[in-house]
Amino acid sequence: MELPIDTQGMLDAALGLPEQVRAAMDAGRGLSGLPRREMVESVVVLGMGGSGVAGDLLLATAAPFMAVPVLVVKGYTPPAFVSEGTLVFAVSFSGNTEETLEAATEAAVQGATVVCVTGGGELAARAQGWGAPVVPIPAGIPQPRAGIGAMAIPPLVVLEEIGLFPGASEWIRLGVEQLNRRRDQLSRPGSPAEALARRIGRTVPLIYSSGAVGSTAALRWKTQFNENAKIPAFWAAHPELCHNEICGWGQHGDVTRQLFTVVNLRTDSEHPQVMRRFELVDEVLREVVASVEQVSAEGEGDLAQLLDLIMLGDLVSLHLAAQEGLDPGPVPVLVELKEKLASG
Repeated sequence: MELPIDTQGMLDAALGLPEQVRAAMDAGRGLSGLPRREMVESVVVLGMGGSGVAGDLLLATAAPFMAVPVLVVKGYTPPAFVSEGTLVFAVSFSGNTEETLEAATEAAVQGATVVCVTGGGELAARAQGWGAPVVPIPAGIPQPRAGIGAMAIPPLVVLEEIGLFPGASEWIRLGVEQLNRRRDQLSRPGSPAEALARRIGRTVPLIYSSGAVGSTAALRWKTQFNENAKIPAFWAAHPELCHNEICGWGQHGDVTRQLFTVVNLRTDSEHPQVMRRFELVDEVLREVVASVEQVSAEGEGDLAQLLDLIMLGDLVSLHLAAQEGLDPGPVPVLVELKEKLASG
């Protein structure tokens, strides 16, 4: 497949995710300066935007198996509990993300062990001063959102080497296998991603899912639609949406039927009652939205299913961009916003 406009090679980056994940697994091994298992009382992941998804992935796939609490921080300030017993992953594609720089510096001052995953910049420079381990992000990745494997996988390997997430390498291997299978499917004309993009058309996608894995995938779909396709998109999760959002469909059905498409992301880890909730909510939604679409994750294990949904969502967003003749890579509004913030 090809995109009509793709100046930064976003399609190649999306389809190259299996190789990126495999390389990232090697990059995360053998770091010096890591704490002993018994010294780690908590884990914090710092990151914003495409870099912050690395923390969401860790929280969804590794945290449920870990004996210490995990927190993802997307902002300027680490939690007050950060101390010598905290392992902090500071993830910044550019190395110059102001929120992550400030939070990582404060964490280092508070005595935490900081592991940096970065392409360089100020974060790499500060890491050298702290004596902090650094996992470099390979050159050639066009945008932070295209580097999810390079940023999300090394922390899993580090946790495995410390002893906090045994078996991570096997889960990653299974993830790569599933990504290869999904890539074979999505590379063909008329793929499920292309077909779903056509059905979404010019409507606003609402991504619904459940649990840590599904919620992380739904957030990723939403942000990829925003950045690659340059469209509004929103997400919510079961069972919480059954306690509030479902009420919002009580009015304006004549309008919402023209505007919204709901995409359900389904995983194997759904609670039985959540399965029933999907069915009941779908009955309501079919009367008030353009369509309700179903996407089922494939693969063995939570990590494989999350990576599978990520690749599929990335390709849907790229097909949406292609339908409108848009270049998915550049995000000028983000550049302009950062420049205005930097100028004071």
